[in-house]
Amino acid sequence: MPVPFIVIEKTNPRNPVEPRKYYAHAKSNGAVDLRTLANQIAAISTLSTPDVLAVLEALLLVIPQHLGEGMIVRLGELGSFSLSIQSAPSASREEVSARNITSNRLKFRPGKLMREKLGKISYEKKE
Repeated sequence: MPVPFIVIEKTNPRNPVEPRKYYAHAKSNGAVDLRTLANQIAAISTLSTPDVLAVLEALLLVIPQHLGEGMIVRLGELGSFSLSIQSAPSASREEVSARNITSNRLKFRPGKLMREKLGKISYEKKE
């Protein structure tokens, strides 16, 4: 099933007087929850749904732990997770401390196989 998209009009924030342009924008077809994923994985593996759910729940515990230790978490062909941080500026190198950090973001980089599969997705324009 193709991914639906709509057309949206945007202005250039760097040059608001520039003519507006049109862009494709992906639209959600709904959502899938953890239990559904676990049921699907159980159906194609030797694991039961509760076993799959247990593993996925355990990932919620261990991934943030390792990210909090400054590590990159690699999940094979699925991809990798890492943290990036944003901070307030300081006038000198010496003034920069952990207090400057204002937020963090979770970065996900898909693995090679995931990128290949994502490259095969088709799209369909919706009005």
